[in-house]
Amino acid sequence: MTPIDFDGQFSRWLRGFLEENQDRFEDIGQLETMMPQLYERFVQTPADWLSGLAPERYFDGQSADSLVTMIESYLAAEVQVPELLLDAIVDEGARARDALVALIADVAAAHEARLMAVNLLREMELPQPTDLYISWQLDRALDDELADCALEGLEAAGEAVLPALMEALPQAGEAGQEALLSILSRYPEEPGVYEALIRLFDAVPGRTAVLAAYLGRLGDERALPLLTARAVSPELSYLDYIELRSAIEALGGEVPEREFDDDPAYRALGGME
Repeated sequence: MTPIDFDGQFSRWLRGFLEENQDRFEDIGQLETMMPQLYERFVQTPADWLSGLAPERYFDGQSADSLVTMIESYLAAEVQVPELLLDAIVDEGARARDALVALIADVAAAHEARLMAVNLLREMELPQPTDLYISWQLDRALDDELADCALEGLEAAGEAVLPALMEALPQAGEAGQEALLSILSRYPEEPGVYEALIRLFDAVPGRTAVLAAYLGRLGDERALPLLTARAVSPELSYLDYIELRSAIEALGGEVPEREFDDDPAYRALGGME
């Protein structure tokens, strides 16, 4: 099936519609308000460029495997993946899961295609490939969009995935531990989470802000001495101090007062407290 530029066709349809109905619109705001209704009209209207078929019917009759494969076909052709295709995959429900997981696991597939598959799987609330997603966290970088999306899938899996996260934690690098602890810090009763967070907080002072937030969320008052000591460090930045202050307050501690007159972020914010 040849990739069709539905977005381009809608733009052409919209231009024609506006030319015929220009007197109906007083300003751009009115047009923007009507845009969802106009798009709905477009997809429901039989089109000559589809041999009389309405756009919303174009993907009818395709298997779940074929629909998922079309994501890569569109990207390879450098044509915008249409919402109609994504909607058709969603309509397939559980029948599309195996194809989506296969695309997610395919390291040769386009990054954008795999990202779409991860997001679709989560949005469809289908069972997540948790083992695969955890493996991505082990040697990930801090900036990894695909691993971040997978992390959201792991979070959606709930408590059932906690034992696997804890088992993977010692095998992960620093960025991976931080990612896994972003979930585990939501479960204060889980043994070993506090100790893992403290070790990472102590080992990676450059990640003070985010790790302090996780400690504050975990709610274990044993972290107060370490958080307070870091709050008075002369190397501490103003932005890190803000997160430390929030964590200390969340744990019921007393926040050390600091001055940051020479801190660029502090000056950029106008000296706000």
